[in-house]
Amino acid sequence: MKAGIFFTGSGPILLLTSYESLTEPALVEKLATKGVKKFIAFEVPIDQAQQKYGQHFKVIMADLHQQDDLRILDYDGHHVFNLFRLKELGAPIFHEP
Repeated sequence: MKAGIFFTGSGPILLLTSYESLTEPALVEKLATKGVKKFIAFEVPIDQAQQKYGQHFKVIMADLHQQDDLRILDYDGHHVFNLFRLKELGAPIFHEP
């Protein structure tokens, strides 16, 4: 499982995925079908996401209505942006079709 912050045209989102990479073609295609075609992503250690989101993380992981390969942990861009320090983030991943 990987966690990533995706900066999109409508703001940042934090998602969890079972894909090996945040640029896996199947993940990029799935995001595109949801309207996210261009993004800057930062991988976040899964344990850090779990620590910051606590019980909410467990609820999202147990949600049977979400697909196993893509789960949105937080779509409140303001919350995501303020919860993570920029210096904690690794190298950016740029994607543009």
